[in-house]
Amino acid sequence: MTAATTALQLANGLLQALLPLRMQAEGLSISAIGLVAAAYGLGFSTGCVIAPIFIRHVGYIRAFASLAALAAVVVLAMSQAHATWAWVALRALTGIILACVFTGTDSWISARATSSHRGRVLSFYTICTKVTLMLAPLGVALGDVRGDGLFMLVGAIFCLSLLPIAATSTEEPPAPRSVNIRIRGLFAVAPSAIVATFVIGLVNGPVMAITPVFGTSIGLNLDQAAALLFALQAGSLLLQWPLGWASDRFDRRLVIAGLAGGAGLLSLLILWTSSFAAPSVIIVSFALWGGLALCIYSVCVAHACDLVEPDQIISTISSLLFAWAAGVTIGPLIAAAAMERLGPGGLFMYTALVMLALTAFIVARMVIQTRPATKGGFVDIAPVSPATSSMSPRADKPSDPGEAPKEAKEGVSA
Repeated sequence: MTAATTALQLANGLLQALLPLRMQAEGLSISAIGLVAAAYGLGFSTGCVIAPIFIRHVGYIRAFASLAALAAVVVLAMSQAHATWAWVALRALTGIILACVFTGTDSWISARATSSHRGRVLSFYTICTKVTLMLAPLGVALGDVRGDGLFMLVGAIFCLSLLPIAATSTEEPPAPRSVNIRIRGLFAVAPSAIVATFVIGLVNGPVMAITPVFGTSIGLNLDQAAALLFALQAGSLLLQWPLGWASDRFDRRLVIAGLAGGAGLLSLLILWTSSFAAPSVIIVSFALWGGLALCIYSVCVAHACDLVEPDQIISTISSLLFAWAAGVTIGPLIAAAAMERLGPGGLFMYTALVMLALTAFIVARMVIQTRPATKGGFVDIAPVSPATSSMSPRADKPSDPGEAPKEAKEGVSA
């Protein structure tokens, strides 16, 4: 299953770099590209809701096979898309499909991992995901973004992901649970986590979707623009665990505020240097930005899980994922509008403003509600699907699916 998921992430990462460059070559405006990115976030949210129902109806293997085949068809259709509405519809479909397929793969991996080695399984899974997403954008150099070859390559990789599933002889695990979303209840317990997760979606969504366009707009060639996505993921991979170590020894909100503030200042640095710095300097700046901004989600998850009962961890992580997806849906629209009005630098004017506002909010919460340093428990969880919540070693003893969740800990706020 890990091999199938790695192939899916390889296709997804290459598609993530290819789409904005292709739409730019087709003559679409920045606002249109932002609308397409927002459609993906909306589709992703929808897919997370319907995935458990679909998998329960047809089973894991048939669900994976049909979804991977459908993903390949949608990608091939993208090679013939020209109008904005077509890109929006197709990108929304990929959001639904990928959310469903990743829910299935994550649930399968979680079901096969026992308590004794779940942490190692999650670590291996996370490394495979991040390395794949880091290397995949470089595949843009293998073809012409104006041609159909790269879309055919992405479709072929989606099809190849079927092979490990089709060849498996293991019994299918139980179907995943329905997603339990408790945004209001979680905000009452951990407002810092839910607000920060939403804001991270507002920022990371457009940066990941529009970065290649930003790169070409400031004079980088296509390969260098794709390398910016490589840098973002590389920075995240290198800094994830050191920052996790820090979050296990200090108030996690302090770490979130530091990461957000640092990302805000780096946004201003990128804004300043993008007009004159060498491509290598810009790429390093993006690596540092990714190391800070892309790591905040996992710290938010750890912070929220510190404050809820053990039987609420799965619903907590699912709620955070939906807050992140809501930000991913809205953020590209705002960031694209900023770029339309202010030029390429509008993207990082927007990220700087939002990140510094988040820093101020977290600091205000720390003044209002003090907390002692944490005692460990950081788990590197990426916003991939709701099923990642059950992969966490902290969710080894979830409550019964039919059992009503317990009330949040009394008197605890963040």
